[in-house]
Amino acid sequence: MIVTKTFDLGDGRQITIETGKLAKQADGSVVVKMGNTMLLATVCSKKEAAEDVDFMPLQVEYQEKYAAVGRFPGGFFKREARPSTYEILIARLIDRALRPLFPEDYHAETQVLVTLISGDKNELPDALAGLAASAALSVSDIPFHGPISEVRVARIDNAFKINPTVTELEKADMDLIVAASMDNIMMVEGEMKEIQEEDLLEALKVAHQAIKTQCQVQLDLAAEVEKANPKREYCHENNDEELRERLKKETYQKIYDIAKNPTSKHERSEAFEKVLDDFLESIPEDEREEKTPMIKRYYDKVQWEAVRNMVLSERQRLDGRKLDQIRPIWCEVDYLPSAHGSAIFTRGETQSLSTCTLGTKLDEQIIDGAIIEGTADFMLHYNFPPFSTGEVKPIRGTGRREIGHGNLALRAIKPILPPKENNPYTIRLVSDILESNGSSSMATVCACTMALMDAGVQIKKPVSGIAMGMISDSKTGQYAILSDILGDEDHLGDMDFKVTGSKDGITACQMDIKVEGLSYEVLAEALEQAKRGRLHILNEIMKTIEHPREDYKPHVPRIEKMIIDREFIGAVIGPGGKIIQEMQRETNTIINICEEGEFGIIDIASPDKESIEEAKRRIRNIVAVPVMGEIYEGPVKNIQAFGAFVEILPGKDGLLHISEYDWKRIDKMEDYVKVGDVLKVKLIDIDTKNGKLKLSRKALLPKPEGKPQEKTQKAEFKKK
Repeated sequence: MIVTKTFDLGDGRQITIETGKLAKQADGSVVVKMGNTMLLATVCSKKEAAEDVDFMPLQVEYQEKYAAVGRFPGGFFKREARPSTYEILIARLIDRALRPLFPEDYHAETQVLVTLISGDKNELPDALAGLAASAALSVSDIPFHGPISEVRVARIDNAFKINPTVTELEKADMDLIVAASMDNIMMVEGEMKEIQEEDLLEALKVAHQAIKTQCQVQLDLAAEVEKANPKREYCHENNDEELRERLKKETYQKIYDIAKNPTSKHERSEAFEKVLDDFLESIPEDEREEKTPMIKRYYDKVQWEAVRNMVLSERQRLDGRKLDQIRPIWCEVDYLPSAHGSAIFTRGETQSLSTCTLGTKLDEQIIDGAIIEGTADFMLHYNFPPFSTGEVKPIRGTGRREIGHGNLALRAIKPILPPKENNPYTIRLVSDILESNGSSSMATVCACTMALMDAGVQIKKPVSGIAMGMISDSKTGQYAILSDILGDEDHLGDMDFKVTGSKDGITACQMDIKVEGLSYEVLAEALEQAKRGRLHILNEIMKTIEHPREDYKPHVPRIEKMIIDREFIGAVIGPGGKIIQEMQRETNTIINICEEGEFGIIDIASPDKESIEEAKRRIRNIVAVPVMGEIYEGPVKNIQAFGAFVEILPGKDGLLHISEYDWKRIDKMEDYVKVGDVLKVKLIDIDTKNGKLKLSRKALLPKPEGKPQEKTQKAEFKKK
């Protein structure tokens, strides 16, 4: 049975959700349509869970079909392959919103696939992907505490807009993706142009109002789908309540005391492990292996409860800090002598070594997505090697977490980069995390800001970032907002909230909320506490480097711009690129030309100033227009009986008639000049019809005495 629901976004645009037509063998499938954009979302979950799995094995994928917009994929194979960065980021947005809403004891392998099957270049599909995934789960029999939905909210000309078009988004000073259920905000991610905290809260309220409508539509849809009623029954955990109670009784206070006594990350981990090992030793040996997975699961829950209660009761952190206290910070710039810019940012047990590399337009990244295509002249890459946490793990390429953290840092820094007319470079920032215990992505923001300033990039102002957390008790109403959270506090908390910005406002944020009923008042308090912490970190950064270097380092390639008329682009490039390639080779420069309107924009790059000047001189000669009365110097290219052709500008020859060589009479031009001789001549005439140039050498020579009078007498004789 095909079931369809349609609702209005409030501006005349309609969204339709349809189920029962496509992919009917999946546990749940829907098609979400807005205009020409269509997403197919499917979900499948195994009936049974693997015996040794005690977590939710959820896989979320988002894929764009190039055929959806009538395009061929790039590359050699001409087919969709590994997901792009954009696809991974959208999959992460869906995952972060859905994952907390599965039952804690549901461990069956589950896969959510969202596919763009029809696209519109002016409509971004990421705002609909969360809705599609949730709707597919809602019409399935898979246990799910939803529905949820996601929307994009942007502020354009001081007015909030839900799911704006690509064209409208270009004018926005705030761009957020918000996920929520009917009652609670679940996830937030976005970038802003130095907005204030109250503006962010207002955007969340606007987004949540729109999401409530979308959640109700999903509930109505699911009510009409037989497959979704009722949800499947399952049993993925075996429990021993007596063992659970015994473990809590014997370990709770020990865990509480360890948490109350400030220690380093590794000391604390070892102490917690010893408590668990001691309890396992008390289990009869013939039962130990069988019960170990169950005991570890119970122990994690007791540890979660004990540490949270300690923080709420003692108002103290695991490392002894106050709730709003920032860990000690030390920074250094210019650490790597050969890098264009480098910086170390260390906060507590988290450390980032970041570098800045400046390149030409040829170094831009090519983006070849179904919806988003073009080039990127700013990149930020985040690396998280296993040694940063003292672990041994295989390195298998860039992970989704690394892509997500790098994207957040990129969004944080992008608003403070200089405008393109003041920055001819392609910029690549790389953050290598050398130590990690809490918010390495925010350390990346700080280190990369300093690396930019060390490289001499004239950023508008420095930015910093901070990770906030929260622990709450719904029964007592107690809560604790934590500044600069540790890794353990992230795992044990109810909220992970990262916010970045300058002294004047927020530039990016990322929020994951794991608790129900978080009020806007508590969120406002967290934002205000984050602001104080962010400004403190910013102040520490500026003690090390307050302003960008006045000039780039000596080994940084200089880039200078030239603007020429569009008609001369071909002349500079030459047939088959011959002229520009020869120029680059002989001047040791990199020259890039692009067309913008009526002009050609030329970037000339080289570490050597003289090389740039020589390239500029050659280009000026190529694009120069002959000027009447101007004196030129050039080689003789060809000799005829009536004169010689002299190249006064590259590719532009003029005729030096035999009568214009000297004041005296000349019978043969070959007796005075040879091909290759360099002559200084004056342009005395331009034929406007055919562009022929007439040159004179004698006009630059002193006139012999008596000659003018003799010439006049001859002229009068001819008249007679």
